[in-house]
Amino acid sequence: MENLISLVNKLQRACTALGDHGEESALPTLWDSLPSIAVVGGQSSGKSSVLESIVGKDFLPRGSGIVTRRPLVLQLHRIDEGREYAEFMHLPRKRFTDFAAVRKEIADETDRETGRTKQISSVPIHLSIYSPNVVNLTLIDLPGLTKVAVEGQPDSIVHDIENMVRSYIEKPNCIILAISPANQDLATSDAIKISREVDPKGERTFGVLTKIDLMDKGTDAVDILEGKAYRLQFPWIGVVNRSQADINKSVDMIAARRKEREYFASSPEYRHLAHRMGSEHLGKMLSKHLESVIKSRIPSLQSLINKTIIEIETELSRLGKPVASDAGGKLYMIMEICRIFDQIFKEHLDGVRPGGDKVYHVFDNQLPAALKRLHFDKQLSMENVRKLITEADGYQPHLIAPEQGYRRLIESSLITIRGPAEAAVDAVHAILKELVHKSISETMELKQYPTLRVEVANAACDSLDRMREESKKATLQLVDMECSYLTVDFFRKLPQDVEKGGNPTHSIFDRYNDSYLRRIGTTVLSYVNMVLATLRNSIPKSIVYCQVREAKRSLLDFFFAELGKKEVKQLGSLLDEDPAVMQRRVSLAKRLELYRSAQAEIDAVSWSK
Repeated sequence: MENLISLVNKLQRACTALGDHGEESALPTLWDSLPSIAVVGGQSSGKSSVLESIVGKDFLPRGSGIVTRRPLVLQLHRIDEGREYAEFMHLPRKRFTDFAAVRKEIADETDRETGRTKQISSVPIHLSIYSPNVVNLTLIDLPGLTKVAVEGQPDSIVHDIENMVRSYIEKPNCIILAISPANQDLATSDAIKISREVDPKGERTFGVLTKIDLMDKGTDAVDILEGKAYRLQFPWIGVVNRSQADINKSVDMIAARRKEREYFASSPEYRHLAHRMGSEHLGKMLSKHLESVIKSRIPSLQSLINKTIIEIETELSRLGKPVASDAGGKLYMIMEICRIFDQIFKEHLDGVRPGGDKVYHVFDNQLPAALKRLHFDKQLSMENVRKLITEADGYQPHLIAPEQGYRRLIESSLITIRGPAEAAVDAVHAILKELVHKSISETMELKQYPTLRVEVANAACDSLDRMREESKKATLQLVDMECSYLTVDFFRKLPQDVEKGGNPTHSIFDRYNDSYLRRIGTTVLSYVNMVLATLRNSIPKSIVYCQVREAKRSLLDFFFAELGKKEVKQLGSLLDEDPAVMQRRVSLAKRLELYRSAQAEIDAVSWSK
């Protein structure tokens, strides 16, 4: 069972090393989940003397006012033999065998954190003591509760200390060691008052009564020690600390323990309670209780750790990898992010993700509807047909068919197709730009680099603009090609139609009659409709070839070419991650290290059992 307390000791040290003190934080905290014993008491309650009695050594700073200004995590390790020594976590390779030096280092380390002021700090000091005269136990010594601020302290110090103490003892995993002096009314005990607030039923509070030997003659603490005056779930324990005279004379702790045992054994009032009184019994009882609490909490601790590891890994994955320091690493990172974006963009076009179907909608609905809405009434009106045919004949009337008139009528009609063709190019361009922005927002890696996000979006849109111009040029060329060369086979039927319509030898006025001109208009419309049917199929092919295919093939080619010319500083500017995100990633990585270490430690203990 001893390795259970050692396990918590290791986890507490790891928590402190990685910045987890159980304080208010946006990061998951392991500290709050670890069973611990917090020592609570008012100033001059004998709190320091109790701790020194449990340890068997003088090692705590003494003086007037608030001496303990930082939490002291005191980890006791029982060794079979050898010389006693102490180690601080902030001085990992230094052993202290002189406990006066330990006292000085506690004071110095407190000053390093708080300065030479009377301020307090929530950052704990970790002290491990190895001795054959201790039990395996971990205690957290908290600043003594006070009612007034002394000189050099802010007025808020009373509430600051109270809030710090409460932040420890309100946790359900915290065992409260409430120190109260027997020579004061228990109703005014600072330790009992604050313990009752967070543990009203006394289910996790151990009451310790000090200074029993200093009570007024004719009075005793039997009612309190028997649980009659104030009942707790666990029996009260009385201790007799060294007097100030003993401290001044440097009375040995071993001798002090013996004197304490003799006091309870020889006192008529306390003789029947002597078996469960004294600092030795207190240490053994706390060690046994802490072991049982740790054992009961291990399954829930394992579950919490496993769950939190998954949560931290998920968030780290969302935050992305940290920025590389060298130019090659930065370039590779940018290329990888762009590759992910490009793949998402292609998935939209290929139907893996939604959006690509809008391009087909342009070809299957928008373009045909636009072509269908073209009205050739103006170009093929009787007046316009007569005008163009007459002008095309010039001074000499046509002999068989008005070929030049036909050409002019067809060209003037076909030229109107340019509008729907351009509109189709623009519609597909708008869809591709929409898919670019959609893909940008879906590329999680781009969210952490605002400048790169903007640059990639601009580069992709610039490429689409160039592709649109090429597509527009190619698509309009299809229309122009139809205007520049008419399909001969279609017009080979015209002489037959003309012959059916009238004799070429008729006068010019007969040739330009309404029936004849209407027939020409009908023939031109038939030809235009044939061309529309052809362009309805060829325009989408041109757009896909020049825009969609090119976007899939080379959307960021120009950006990549420019990227290769950039210096390290310029590459770094593209990866200008939000400092808050960077700090969050570093903090989460430390917490992940802590939780994985805790997982390994707990698994090792579980397997050893």
